[in-house]
Amino acid sequence: MMRALLVAIGFLTRLPVPGYAYDDARAKAASLAWYPLVGALIGFLLGVLAWVLRDASALLSAGLLVAAWVAITGALHLDGLADSADAWIGGLGDREKTLAIMKDPRSGPAGVVALVLVLLLKFSALSGLGPAPWVALLLAPLLSRASLAALFLTTPYVRSGGLGAALVEAPRQACVIALLASAAACLPFGGRGLLALVLAAAVFGLWRRACMTRLGGCTGDTAGALAEMVEVAVLVGLALR
Repeated sequence: MMRALLVAIGFLTRLPVPGYAYDDARAKAASLAWYPLVGALIGFLLGVLAWVLRDASALLSAGLLVAAWVAITGALHLDGLADSADAWIGGLGDREKTLAIMKDPRSGPAGVVALVLVLLLKFSALSGLGPAPWVALLLAPLLSRASLAALFLTTPYVRSGGLGAALVEAPRQACVIALLASAAACLPFGGRGLLALVLAAAVFGLWRRACMTRLGGCTGDTAGALAEMVEVAVLVGLALR
C-alpha cells in the first residue's frame, strides 16, 4: 500500500520518493487508486503557497501559483496536452497517423497554442478568484487526478509499452473507492464543490468519447490532456461562479 502511494507521488509530482518503490510491478498498478490523494496533496501545497501570498497582488499571486503548479508536477500533463493537440489536428481523423504524431516528442504550433491557452486560463482564473482561492486549488488537482483513475478504469489503453500500460492492471475495487471518496470530498464545499464535480465529469465524458471515436481507447498523452482540461474547467468554472 505504501509503495503504491510512493509510486503515485513520484510519478505525478517532482517530490522525492525512495527509489525502491519503483521495483514493485504490483505497486505501479495499484498506484492508480492513490492518484486522487496525490491530487489533494498538490492542492494542499498550492493552498499553503496561496496563504503565504495572501497579501500579494492578485496577478503576482496567480503567476507564482501557476509557476509552482508546473514545478510541482514537472509539466507532466502539459506535455500530454501538447502532444494530443498536435496529433488531433495533424492526424486529420486517421487513427494511426494520430498515434504516430502523438509519439513524436517535438511540439508543433497546435501544441504550443494549447499550452499557452491552458496556462493563460489558469492564470486568469486564479487571479479572478481573489486572495483565498483554496477551494479551487484543492478541487482542481484532486478531480483532475480522479479523472485519470476513471479513464484507466473505463477505457482501453491502446499504446503498448506506454507509461500508462502498467495502470491497466490497477485494482478495480480500490479505484472505485478512490473515485467515490473524491466525489464525497466535494460535498463539504456546497455549490462550489458540486459545480466542480459536474464540470470534471462533463470534461471526462466528452474527452473519453472523443478518444474512443478517434483511437478506440486512450494513451498516456490523452490522459495528460484530460488532466489539464479538467483543471482548467474547474478553475474557470469556479472563477465565473
